[in-house]
Amino acid sequence: MKTNALPLIALVAAFALPGQAAAKAGEVHFKLLATYVAPDGKITDVKTDLIGLPAGTQSKADDNVTPTVAIEYFVADNISLETIAGVTQHDVSGRGALDGATLVSDAKIVPATLTLKYHFGKDGGVRPYIGAGPSYFIFIDEKPGATTRTLGATRQKMGDKLGAALQAGIDIPVNDKGLALSFDAKRYFLRPTATWYAGDTEVLKTRHRLDPWVISVGAAFRF
Repeated sequence: MKTNALPLIALVAAFALPGQAAAKAGEVHFKLLATYVAPDGKITDVKTDLIGLPAGTQSKADDNVTPTVAIEYFVADNISLETIAGVTQHDVSGRGALDGATLVSDAKIVPATLTLKYHFGKDGGVRPYIGAGPSYFIFIDEKPGATTRTLGATRQKMGDKLGAALQAGIDIPVNDKGLALSFDAKRYFLRPTATWYAGDTEVLKTRHRLDPWVISVGAAFRF
């Protein structure tokens, strides 16, 4: 996915726009967004393998589009804290020796994220921003895929994981009543583990580079 330039574009736009505060301290912004989630999912380490993964096995998580909500509080005129709410669902498929095989099915992820953002631009004008903060990915109701079930796994668990996120975006006002069009790009960095069980016995454990790009567009409302 060719999105590496997005944060740079937002940053360049930010410094190109004159002006001071993007909002006033104490304001709350609420965003309704359509979000495209594009994770990696590559295996970085095999810690346990009792089911005999073929040599050269690799993995990739599929992409998804999901609705999200963002709530933002301005602690100062140009500094805010933002958190997001949403659930995204993914399968993990094999690559290499198991190309096309399903390893994980229907893994639901809650990406609990808090970012500290700095806003550029004039009050009431176009407002680019950059941000960063911690994230905690919570995995819910994941299951072994058809291939890992065939290899003997009866249960699968992704470990919840603490990571970090970088963020850049822009809010473009639509009217003078606080309605804006919002574009946002985040890059997450985290390395969760995936464990498969046969009954109560751990038969496979792998570590993955998830590192999703999360791209959102939607409407922002100011209160």
